Amino acid sequence: MNEKTSQKFPEYFKKNSHFLWYGLILAAVTVVLLIFSLAMGAMEIRPDTIIRILAGKISGKSEILESIKANQIAVVWEIRLPRILCGLFVGSGLAISGCIFQSLLRNPLADPYTIGVSTGAAFGASLAILLNITFGFFLSSTAFAFTFAFFTLVLVILIAQKGGGMFTSNLILSGIIISSILSSGISFIKMIAGENVSAIVFWLMGSLPSRQWSDIRLVAPVVLIGGLIAWIFADDLNIMVLGDESAQTLGVNTQRTRLIYLIIGSAITAACVSVSGIIGFVGLIVPHILRFWTTGNNRILIPLSAVTGSLILCLADNTVRLISNSEIPVGVLTTLIGGPFFIYIFLKKTDKQTGVL
Repeated sequence: MNEKTSQKFPEYFKKNSHFLWYGLILAAVTVVLLIFSLAMGAMEIRPDTIIRILAGKISGKSEILESIKANQIAVVWEIRLPRILCGLFVGSGLAISGCIFQSLLRNPLADPYTIGVSTGAAFGASLAILLNITFGFFLSSTAFAFTFAFFTLVLVILIAQKGGGMFTSNLILSGIIISSILSSGISFIKMIAGENVSAIVFWLMGSLPSRQWSDIRLVAPVVLIGGLIAWIFADDLNIMVLGDESAQTLGVNTQRTRLIYLIIGSAITAACVSVSGIIGFVGLIVPHILRFWTTGNNRILIPLSAVTGSLILCLADNTVRLISNSEIPVGVLTTLIGGPFFIYIFLKKTDKQTGVL
């Protein structure tokens, strides 16, 4: 490694130290929120007890847990922690995917669901739920959702290529076509389900109850690995925002880069949707607001979005978990709050651009 290369990253972090501090503060707030989220619920557990349970389970030292009630350990480790961690990873993954698709499609209104991957996952999960209810099967809705999400991505890419190439307009149009077909399929499945349609509707609204460690083992590696790859090659993603001609002039293989980021963004989206259902507006609002308030540099935007998305979804899930005895899908809250808030940000941004006070 030459001297110029060795000085690159220290200079980079020095130049963007305020964003680094912002991310560290958000991460610290998220950890604190995690502890208090584990303590809140029908069974109130002291934060110090929570820390001892986590320390005992992670370290494997059973003597730390001897003075703690077994039901408290079960509630924290088997019920609350998988749900909260799942929310953190799903929020982080949706925000990362939002960054990727907004830059890749050069559209600030793009989100992880733009090219139809989420609709494919929803169709797969709805089909699995219907088969389980109708025929008594024990099919995994998570596995079906993940499989159909990738099947949808393949279809979108094939249609875009047949339609003239994997350009932004072709990908969006292909996604709209496939989403429309699969949405009709979901409506047909709901009609067949009859009185049992509530199970499908509840999943489609997006929720996090009854999450298990198996769900964490699915979503965590995909989000972490996908997010890391997206961050490492963020410079190429930044160049892609300039357009294909400019990117090719700067030496970027646009077809390969677009395909790689499509796979990364779709894989993260598929993993998130398969374990939580469709949770709207997190992947749209978080990257958009951070890009407006901080920077459009994806090398900074991706990690900031990951932390902010996890924090926001954790807050939203805590809210729906505590305000009512009956379970409210967290996707309902994110849409109710995210929609008006996005309108406010959009109008405020428009006013600043036009000079209107």
